[in-house]
Amino acid sequence: MHGAGNDYVYVNLFEETVPEDVTELAIAISDRHTGVGSDGLILIEPSKIADARMRMFNADGSESEMCGNGIRCVAKYVYDHGIAVKEEMSIETGAGVLALTLFPENGKVKQVRVNMGRPILESAQIPTTLTGDPPVNTELVVGDRNLQVTCISMGNPHCITFVDEVNDEWVHGVGPQIETDAAFPNRVNAEFIQVVSPSEFIMRVWERGSGETMACGTGACAVAVAGVLTGKTERKVLAHLPGGDLQLEWSQETDEVFMTGPATEVFTGEWAL
Repeated sequence: MHGAGNDYVYVNLFEETVPEDVTELAIAISDRHTGVGSDGLILIEPSKIADARMRMFNADGSESEMCGNGIRCVAKYVYDHGIAVKEEMSIETGAGVLALTLFPENGKVKQVRVNMGRPILESAQIPTTLTGDPPVNTELVVGDRNLQVTCISMGNPHCITFVDEVNDEWVHGVGPQIETDAAFPNRVNAEFIQVVSPSEFIMRVWERGSGETMACGTGACAVAVAGVLTGKTERKVLAHLPGGDLQLEWSQETDEVFMTGPATEVFTGEWAL
């Protein structure tokens, strides 16, 4: 399945089992030449506190706390495959239990709205060694560049750089350097943003553990928060990503970030272990 082009292989652990070494499985199944090919592996598991639990592994096998595009697809799978047929749903993640609203058409979910919760703004919890709670327009020296970055966590860490034009030099040249910079003890997702208007921006992301992806839901949410904190965007904004658009809102009343976007099932198959 994919959410705005951010594609993962999903395994239904209500019915299936996976090997003990999920890291090795994630690496193998994500390989776009010798595996299925994906940005990573997501396990859909039973939960004692929600309708289902999501565990997400990047293409390099590392486990991440959350995936905004992934959780929309998990909700779609849970609804479409009869695990929990309800339009208001809860999914357990490494970043807590999140509430989702599903929009089915003819018995299949097309769009999902996710309450992504409150952004984490304390540097120590993002985590980053950059100063500020959160760091806003803070200097980060990467190679021969002095960047002005803003850092937010949406359950996983993000480093946002506003640029005049988003291009490969930023994403593929600077992105990997930011991901592994010493300022980010758990590595970081690097977003590069071109503001179109106060209600619209263009975004590309270098995801930790996966490289550039077609979309990043938690990243888009982090950018929506960063846009408000830097005075560049409004609280309701449309994000244009290579794989599609996401609608975002950072609520002034509740401080929660809401994301609405597509969820698409592409195919099902059997993995020959």
